[in-house]
Amino acid sequence: MSGSAAVVDVTPCPRCLYQRRVCLCAEIPVIATRTRIVIIRHSQERNRSSNSGRLAQLALPNSEIVEHGGLGGPARLPDLDGAWLLYPMGEPRAVAPVPAPKQLVVLDATWSQARRMYRKLPVHGLPVLRLPDDAMVAARLRESPGPGQVSTIEAIARALRLLEGDAVAAPLERLFDVAVERAKATGRLAK
Repeated sequence: MSGSAAVVDVTPCPRCLYQRRVCLCAEIPVIATRTRIVIIRHSQERNRSSNSGRLAQLALPNSEIVEHGGLGGPARLPDLDGAWLLYPMGEPRAVAPVPAPKQLVVLDATWSQARRMYRKLPVHGLPVLRLPDDAMVAARLRESPGPGQVSTIEAIARALRLLEGDAVAAPLERLFDVAVERAKATGRLAK
C-alpha cells in the first residue's frame, strides 16, 4: 500500500443518520416511560444527523414523531388527552405537576422554526411545562441561541427526570453525550 490513502465510509446509517463508521444504533437504549412523548418535528429536521428528536424517539418506545411542514403540510396531531406542552414559556417548574401529564408534546425544530410552529399549531390550549434554566453548558450538536435553550433530547431527558426520575433521564443524556462525541469524530464539530 504505497502512498494510498485509506477510504473512509461516510455513507449515513439509514436509522440514526450518522456516518456508518460512527453509527449510534448500538448505543441507543430502550427506555420504558409512563409518559408518552409526542415529538412534532419540522420537515427540515427529518434528514439531519444533528436532529436529536430522532434519537429520543428511537430510545423511547412510548413515543412518536409527527411531521410538520413540507409537502405534508401542517402536522396532524394525535389525541392529546392529558398532554402538556414542553416549551420555554411561563413559570419554570421545579416539581412535577399533579396529576402528572399523560403525554408531553415537544416541538422539534430550530428555535425560530419552533416559535413559528407554536403560533401555527393547535397547542395553545395545552398546559405548559417549562423547565428551570440550567446554568451548565454542555457540548452541543448545534449552537444554542441562548441560555436555557437546549436540544430536543436534552429537554425530553430533563422533563422525564422531573416526571419519572433519574433512571429514565440518565440513559437519554448518555446517548446525547455519545452523539456529540461521534459527531466530533467526523470533524463536524470543533474538538
